[in-house]
Amino acid sequence: MAKIFAYTTASFPFLLIVILFSSTLTTAKSDSFSRNLSPKTLGVKREKLSHLQFYFHDVLSGRNPTAVRVAQADSTKRSLSSFGLITMMDDPLTVKPEISSKLVGRAQGIYASASQSELSFLMALNFVFSEGKYNGSTLSILGRNSVFSGVREMPVVGGSGLFRFARGYAQAKTHDLDFKTGDAVVEYNVYVFHY
Repeated sequence: MAKIFAYTTASFPFLLIVILFSSTLTTAKSDSFSRNLSPKTLGVKREKLSHLQFYFHDVLSGRNPTAVRVAQADSTKRSLSSFGLITMMDDPLTVKPEISSKLVGRAQGIYASASQSELSFLMALNFVFSEGKYNGSTLSILGRNSVFSGVREMPVVGGSGLFRFARGYAQAKTHDLDFKTGDAVVEYNVYVFHY
C-alpha cells in the first residue's frame, strides 16, 4: 500500500495539471457556438443530382419591367461595357421561351456590370420556385456572366427548402436578345446536388 501512496504523492503535480487541463477543455467546449452533428439529425437522406431547365425573361422595357437600373457611376454612360451599372431584377422563369408559357418561379436579385472591357455581369440571385414539388424552394447563384459568350457557367452556392445543402452549377445560354430595348430571354440548365 505504501508504494501506491508514494507513487500517487510523487505524481500529484502531474495529476493536477491533467485535471486543470481537462476542466479547461470541458469549459471551452461548453462555451463553443458549434458542434458536430450526424446528417440524420436534420433528416438528411441520400444525395441526388437534379437537372432543371427553364427560361429567364429579363424585361427592361415597357410599362412593367421586371429588371430596373438602380445605380450607375458617372462614367457608366461613357463605358462601352456599361461598367458600374447595377440592375435589380424580379424576372419570371418559364418552361418555354415564350413569356406566356407556364411560370415555374422567379429570378430575384441583382446583376452589375463588373468588367471594363466587355459586357460581363456579376450575378447575385435566387431562383425562387413556385411550381410542383419545388414550390417554396430556392437556389442561390453567385458568379460571372459574360453576356456574349455562347454558354456561361455560374456556381450554385446554396439553397433552401428541398435544396438545402445544394451545390452545383447553372449554364446560361441567350435564346433571344433585343439590342434596342435590352430585353433578353435566357435558357438556364441547372445541375444541382441536393438531399
